[in-house]
Amino acid sequence: MLSNVLSNAVVFAQAHPLEVSDYFSRHVGHHILEFADRVCSRTQASRLNYRDFAGLGLASISYGDKVNVRCPEPREIYHFQFVARGECLWRFPDKNIRLLPGQALMVNPYDRVSLTYSADCEKVIVTVPPALINEICLDQAGSLPREGVKFSSDVIDLSESACFLRLLDVLLAEANGSELGLEHVQRPYREILIRKLLHQFSSNIASEHGLHANDPSFCHLLAYIETNIRADLSVEELAQVGNVSTRTVYNLFAKYFSVTPKLFIKQAKLKSLREDLAGGKAIRNVTEVALDYGFTHLGRFSSDYRKMFGELPSETLQRRR
Repeated sequence: MLSNVLSNAVVFAQAHPLEVSDYFSRHVGHHILEFADRVCSRTQASRLNYRDFAGLGLASISYGDKVNVRCPEPREIYHFQFVARGECLWRFPDKNIRLLPGQALMVNPYDRVSLTYSADCEKVIVTVPPALINEICLDQAGSLPREGVKFSSDVIDLSESACFLRLLDVLLAEANGSELGLEHVQRPYREILIRKLLHQFSSNIASEHGLHANDPSFCHLLAYIETNIRADLSVEELAQVGNVSTRTVYNLFAKYFSVTPKLFIKQAKLKSLREDLAGGKAIRNVTEVALDYGFTHLGRFSSDYRKMFGELPSETLQRRR
């Protein structure tokens, strides 16, 4: 998964975790590293690859030891974090999220978080300045949220989004072989990545459909899905509703969300179901609401829910109570 990540941008190959942490803190984001067993590590297995690329910070990091990381000071930058190996536990003020291989998360500026790396954890991190996010958001949606763009802390499983994973692989490969100073060549890669982040991750952008408002037929399909979110929707039904071919339906969802229609519908159902579990509706148990949304394989449903939100549906329901 993501071959040869920044192999030409090695900062540390076999270093002490504190060396990597100090460099990372100075160049990517200030943090405090602590060893999970409270004993200073003697390992020299930490690795860090890092490169600036068209205003983005691209990093691949592995501490080679189980460590805790605290961010006591607000960061003024967005973080895209992708786990390639091992696992990483994120602690937000209102919940914990465990990222497994193939999963990714967006972290906003000023989010207060702490995290724990497993000893074998390896992550790819992309830092994006707010100005770049705002530029693309203005271009696509025409306006910015008053409080700035804020991504939800939903977990995305990129193993189910082949287009996004390929894009990330291409971006890292270009950064790996690109000559420094060629920003006019690098900039298109940066723009495509940011547009994909805005499509892939839920956010507070004023109009949920604003990024594709110039495509009324697609907006109609999205509205139909939202209205019939509990129904067993098929691609053929969407094609009939939109008066287009099934191939066009697939192309539209690939263009705007980099997923298949089936995966989009499943994710939309899970988001709506989560709102029901966390909201004020009278719900007796998780099974009842899962069946109401058409999830008949309850084990697979719980697994998909946990992958997307970092917790079991029963935990969401219990927290409301």
